[in-house]
Amino acid sequence: MKLPNSARNWLSLLGAGIAAMNLFIIGFLLALSFFYNLGSSYVGLFIYIILPMFFVGGLILIPIGMIRTNRKLKKHLLAEDKLEWPKIDFNDPKTRNASVVFIVGTVFILIISSMGSYHAFHYTESVEFCGKLCHQVMAPEHTAYHQSSHERVKCVECHVGEGSGWYMRSKLSGLYQVYSVLTKKYPKPIPTPIENLRPARETCEQCHWPQKFYDSKLKNKKSYLADETTTDHNIFMKMKTSANISAKGLSEGIHWHINPDVKIEYIASTRTRETLPWVRYTNLKTGEVKLYLEPDNLLSQKEIDSLKTRTMDCLDCHNRPSHDYHVPQNFIDELISSGEISKQLPDIKVVSMDILNQDYPSTDSAMIAIRSQVLEYYEVMYPEMLESNKAEITNTITAIQKGYKSNIFPEMRVNWKAYPNHLGHLETNGCFRCHNDKHVTDKGETISRDCNLCHDIVSQGKTGEMEMSTLQAPLEFKHPIDIDKQWETKLCSECHNQLY
Repeated sequence: MKLPNSARNWLSLLGAGIAAMNLFIIGFLLALSFFYNLGSSYVGLFIYIILPMFFVGGLILIPIGMIRTNRKLKKHLLAEDKLEWPKIDFNDPKTRNASVVFIVGTVFILIISSMGSYHAFHYTESVEFCGKLCHQVMAPEHTAYHQSSHERVKCVECHVGEGSGWYMRSKLSGLYQVYSVLTKKYPKPIPTPIENLRPARETCEQCHWPQKFYDSKLKNKKSYLADETTTDHNIFMKMKTSANISAKGLSEGIHWHINPDVKIEYIASTRTRETLPWVRYTNLKTGEVKLYLEPDNLLSQKEIDSLKTRTMDCLDCHNRPSHDYHVPQNFIDELISSGEISKQLPDIKVVSMDILNQDYPSTDSAMIAIRSQVLEYYEVMYPEMLESNKAEITNTITAIQKGYKSNIFPEMRVNWKAYPNHLGHLETNGCFRCHNDKHVTDKGETISRDCNLCHDIVSQGKTGEMEMSTLQAPLEFKHPIDIDKQWETKLCSECHNQLY
């Protein structure tokens, strides 16, 4: 079988060589990843995207070379011998050869391209592609994702959802993101909330069915005081995620905000949605409308017209469902509770907070500082413990470093302040953005900040000295440190957004 004369040119041969070489490399890398489990997100990028582009480019060069050669051959023919259309005669061996080459080549390319397209689609939908490809840029999100309850949910299931429309929209917006990464034009940290994010009812609610919230949830918050003995403090709360009687569904409780019979809208005066001076409640059954305004932070009509009115959904509270960066005192409390940080070391909460209260230019410098400052503190204050408690000190240093690397990323300027979590009201205003007794209607009604709207305190206090509630009446909150009644008038974040 001979190739057509038109295929015997340097451009077609070059294209065939490029295609063959890339096909061989793709096959070789696939074999390595399949049989030896070798590879990374970058290997996948080459197998499914970069090398196939060169393979297709080589194939395109083959017909281009053939067309150019045919044009050159026609110039040397007499005018009467020139043919406008090729003759298809299967009695001619050249036609048969060309047809066999074309048909076999086309079928082979279609099979290869369909398999490649299928794997390329799934590769671009994978957590590995989203989290590891742009390592430094996405390192904070990828790390926090693996610490969240959504670790088994793919990134695209929340960020894109089902359907080709949103898939194409995400890939088109991704082109600019790729450009930003390659040219290092991305901001630090990446700004949130994400603009034009798909509504939660089309993503979150595919798993979390809002019409089926049932019983309340018991939550235990265990923390430790920054004193010499690292005194523990417990608070058990019944979280009113639904109505007291489950049959009432979303008519009461925290998730009342997404009751299908009501509509809550707000206008944020800042991009981060930290300040919400305008809130409107609409009862969709009765048509009743209430407008709550903050007298100390009124918006002009021009500002109201220019700013976006947003309908409240899941992400207005659960804004960090998979990428939550914990406040240092919280992740240190968790490490003490798990035993990774030894409570036998005096002042360990104080030492940890002093270290984490400092800014470091890089993760490596933070790791060095954590180790040196812990050793220096106990060398000065408790020198006898450096030998007698050597293992506990070493494990504690490792645990503090682990907590830092999981929640603070100086290279991207990411920490709990860069990405505040609106779920609750301790470290950020969260619920208190609206529930602060400051939003008032023209009839004097306010959005209450009464604690018992969302939770009842079942018990609280130091282990072994717990105060218990009765079935009829919850406990009144008692701050673990005596601050008088300041917690009733001040916002929690005024103190808890700091490190102590």
